[in-house]
Amino acid sequence: MKKRDNALTKKYIKDIKSADVWSVFKIIADFVKGFDELGDLGPTVTIFGSARTAENDVYYQKTQTLAAMLAKKGFNIMSGGGPGIMEAANRGAQTNAHVESVGLNIDLPSEQVINPYTTKELHFEYFFSRKVMLVKYSMAYVIFPGGFGTLDELFESLTLVQTRKVTGVKIFLVGIEFYQPLITFIETRLLRDGMIDKEDLEIINLTDDLEYICNEIEKSLQTQIEVLEDVGLKDSSYYKSLSRLKV
Repeated sequence: MKKRDNALTKKYIKDIKSADVWSVFKIIADFVKGFDELGDLGPTVTIFGSARTAENDVYYQKTQTLAAMLAKKGFNIMSGGGPGIMEAANRGAQTNAHVESVGLNIDLPSEQVINPYTTKELHFEYFFSRKVMLVKYSMAYVIFPGGFGTLDELFESLTLVQTRKVTGVKIFLVGIEFYQPLITFIETRLLRDGMIDKEDLEIINLTDDLEYICNEIEKSLQTQIEVLEDVGLKDSSYYKSLSRLKV
């Protein structure tokens, strides 16, 4: 372990000393790649969750089931591309050959390997550019149990909706038993201490009902289509990509 830590430290110091301009080029490359490959993806749902969840775990199975349900309705499925919950999401998506099973992998010292169930895969140098792509082209985020990375993605998503940097996006937390202590903390500390508003709690949909999630995402799609029609964007490529699934 100590030898590995030393190697990571040396890599970190090397990165710090490297010319900033090269970092800029790598950052730009991440974003250009994402915009180019995902810009015309169409109706997509992003699923987050732990890379450490085993195949026989109930949440792995729930993820696979939900992804298959959404794929059957014509929604593309996007994940972080790794194992665990991410693998289950892409695996479920492959039940419909007419949708994309997207994996956005991250280059890590431990070398996270892309799962074998993707139809479209991209590799990113930086977490922040990858995270932008995971949320930018999706109309709903479903967050299964996970660790630090999953919680980071959860609160990033909540902040984006709270500050209206994204609109019309639904956020679902699957795992009532897992997430209830966190929700209780948000209610008894953040809300009580005035750090969030009561309406901010409405952003969070905590549920284990997969059918409910599918129905709500379909309703959200219809709402987005109607908004685009109201503002005169029926000729836009985004409207056309959404309207092919009009319910």
